[in-house]
Amino acid sequence: MKTKGAATIDTFSFLRAVRVKCPLVHQITNWVTIYDCAQVVKSFGASPVMAHAPEEVAEITAIASSLVLNIGTLSTELVESMKIAAFSANKRRIPVILDVCGAGASSFRDQKCMELLNETRISVIKGNVSEIARIAGLDVQTKGVDSAPVRYDLRKIAASLAQVRNCTVVVTGKEDIVAEADRFFIIRNGHEMMSSVVGAGCMATSVIGAFAGAVPQQIAEAAAAGLICFEVAAELAVRQARGPASLKQTMLDCIYHLSEEELLFYQKVEECRIESE
Repeated sequence: MKTKGAATIDTFSFLRAVRVKCPLVHQITNWVTIYDCAQVVKSFGASPVMAHAPEEVAEITAIASSLVLNIGTLSTELVESMKIAAFSANKRRIPVILDVCGAGASSFRDQKCMELLNETRISVIKGNVSEIARIAGLDVQTKGVDSAPVRYDLRKIAASLAQVRNCTVVVTGKEDIVAEADRFFIIRNGHEMMSSVVGAGCMATSVIGAFAGAVPQQIAEAAAAGLICFEVAAELAVRQARGPASLKQTMLDCIYHLSEEELLFYQKVEECRIESE
């Protein structure tokens, strides 16, 4: 895969859009991290709503700016609610973000991910290295909901999956990849202590939902901007944190106060275009 560097994005303009537009983010998400997902969206200036009952998910989605689906604590019934919500979102052309949490850990998770991808229109597929590799059809196994080592070119895999699924693909890890069929962003922000915070990945997905809801016409840029803001806030917070618990609390405060100057100084992002071989 040949690539060529290009200009990066104006991250703060996307953060400003979230704060000004206050998008409503409907989340059918992980029960373990549901509070944190709501709070991180709120800290950025967006509005969270968590509705899971099949009797109301379509109506709630109809008034939302984006829909976030997270299979972290999935069940057959919950996935059916996700499908109903996704159909409603597709009808209204609002972004749908799917966190394929734990894909590769069980055949049930793999099956339900494929059902959502094949039966509904997903705007963003998000996962860690092994989850995305599994969704791309590679023979890998995920360690529960934690990433497992993958010996493949993740940039190429993400771009190929984005092309096949006609969507944006987000791979989180030591460096984050936000890929479309013909380009990708590489983000090198964040801190290793984030891997000790339960729900950090789920929160990142919710953040993408907030940014995509604010700027739905630029999904890839919005996803990249959301991750940059989230991870720069983590870098700022780690200076005061004594461990994972204080990191999460301080990070939410840093998100709330995040400034243009901080983003300009700390963000590490590279945009590359994929050239024909």
